Amino acid sequence: MYKRPIFNQIIERLAGKRRFIQVLAGPRQTGKTTLARQVMEAVQWPHRYASADEPALKDRSWLETQWELARHLLKKSPGKNRVLLILDEVQKIPGWSESVKRLWDEDTAENRPIYVMILGSSPLLVQRGLTESLAGRFEIIPVTHWFYPEMRDAFGWNVDTYIFYGGYPGAADLISDPQRWANYIRDALIETTISRDILLMTRVDKPALLRRLFELSCHYSGQILSYQKMLGQLQDAGNTVTLAHYLQLLDGAGLITGIQKYAGQRVRQRGSSPKLLVLNTALMSVYSGLTFEEAREDTEFWGRLVESSIGATLANGIKGKSIELFFWNSGQQEVDFVLKKGKKLIAIEVKSSAKRASLSGMEKFSRTFPVWKKLLIGSDGIPVEEFLSTALEFWFE
Repeated sequence: MYKRPIFNQIIERLAGKRRFIQVLAGPRQTGKTTLARQVMEAVQWPHRYASADEPALKDRSWLETQWELARHLLKKSPGKNRVLLILDEVQKIPGWSESVKRLWDEDTAENRPIYVMILGSSPLLVQRGLTESLAGRFEIIPVTHWFYPEMRDAFGWNVDTYIFYGGYPGAADLISDPQRWANYIRDALIETTISRDILLMTRVDKPALLRRLFELSCHYSGQILSYQKMLGQLQDAGNTVTLAHYLQLLDGAGLITGIQKYAGQRVRQRGSSPKLLVLNTALMSVYSGLTFEEAREDTEFWGRLVESSIGATLANGIKGKSIELFFWNSGQQEVDFVLKKGKKLIAIEVKSSAKRASLSGMEKFSRTFPVWKKLLIGSDGIPVEEFLSTALEFWFE
């Protein structure tokens, strides 16, 4: 069975001298449960796996029961010096972090070697619980959408297949039946994420507006859109603060993000016009209504799809790293993406046959800010496949 590169990272952390709660946080259908089961098989410790992702909401008593069962495993396995407890979708339990803190501290005081992995499909809610109660006790391992090399190695995809179908491993075997693939993405991924990971877990006063914002973002991925224009497109009387909050929720669920404009040392205004971006191009393809062949022949759409694939790779690639992602524009001049790590700035332009050949935006940005490196991706530049196959840190070397 294919193992993602982060599998080794998890094993190394569990083998470390100091005991931490390992938190695997990421969108649905990105392989968190599969990773956990691979880890259970690899370490060969006595283990307990339990999931709160069921129609009936669990409570803290359920969580405490799972923990006690792990302690029981430790008692009846005298030849083993470690037990692994895996709690899936734990963010759905109200007050979960307080219970975990108490139980973890009890084990620490009694020197009980129970190692805990927490899995969550709503990173925003998981992070909230961690920072509220578990400071100093956890390490986060972001589990992102799959990157091109992973889909290539696991399923034999080429770069065009990845650009259109995105990084959902669970849907990979369905692409031979486009309608079945699209239905799976809509019903099993999009709808489940919105209804169970956002609406069920967070207060949303205008759920219809959130859903329309998601669909709008899929249609306008790779484009800069002001909140006022969004409200006009959505035909809603809401306010920009509500819209920004809903975009943050969609980002936290691993669906859509809004990239902010780079402004150097000046304070960046969160209310400024964001650049909308799908975090998995499957979302964009589904809402286009186009088949793979039709999308490939539509030069304008394919260009936006390529840019969104580059953007999604960057947005997923910076998670857990000290790298920030922006865009930049001034009037009609734009830089598609800007990466910042420490004092190093990388300006990135994605060039497709549908876009103008001028790189005036890159040049103006370079005159305004101390750019460390300029990257052109596409024709006359770095091949798209090469860029998608290269680790993000490489460009800062």
